Amino acid sequence: MEYNIVLERYQGPMDLLLDLIRKNEIDIYDIPIFEITEQFLDYMEKANKINLELTSDFILMASTLLEIKSKMLLPKIKFDDDEEEEDEEDARKELVEKLLEYEKYQQLSGLLKKNEEYETRAFYRKKSEMPDFSDKNLLKDLQVNDLSKAFMNILIRNKNKVVKSIYRENFSVETAINVLKSRLLINNKFYFTKLLEDYPSREELISLFLGLLELIRNGILSAKQTENFTDIFIELRNLDE
Repeated sequence: MEYNIVLERYQGPMDLLLDLIRKNEIDIYDIPIFEITEQFLDYMEKANKINLELTSDFILMASTLLEIKSKMLLPKIKFDDDEEEEDEEDARKELVEKLLEYEKYQQLSGLLKKNEEYETRAFYRKKSEMPDFSDKNLLKDLQVNDLSKAFMNILIRNKNKVVKSIYRENFSVETAINVLKSRLLINNKFYFTKLLEDYPSREELISLFLGLLELIRNGILSAKQTENFTDIFIELRNLDE
């Protein structure tokens, strides 16, 4: 009897790993590396059986998982409970950081796609039908993609800067939106890079950028640039217009 194997296609190994973590309802900070490694290798084996072509990144990730697994299997010289626990966490630390960063970019990509779909479904009145009022173009002749490029440029410029402030755990998009609203109450216009002074980490900046897009979509603020890849100028809208 023949069995038809149906496998979901993934964009890459990180995409597969995140899906396994979600399906198993696993805490990303406490990955059961043995279980996840077995499931990852099982997927690769099934993919090979149906001649599903996998990129070299999958093989590299499999090697990384096996390396982490082998490190965690090695006997540890136990001096105290805290040191043993720290060693186990260190074996997975780099993988967890990469997964968290990939998850952030995945959320960013999803929001950009959502905004793009929203624009394609929108219908606008002809210019002649619109009353004469000040410019309400929230993106000031920009596309969402332009803002994304500018944001990535900011991340690259600040990649090697030493972060001296204490990292804020659970800096969610909702928190970022509240930060932006508070900043706008103090100063109704400012440059995005000014946020680097108080929120310099990559994770915080990504959440702030997602919050910025959400506030633009809701018509609370507008954003513009002088040219491609330059800083993003943020301004509070006059909601009484």
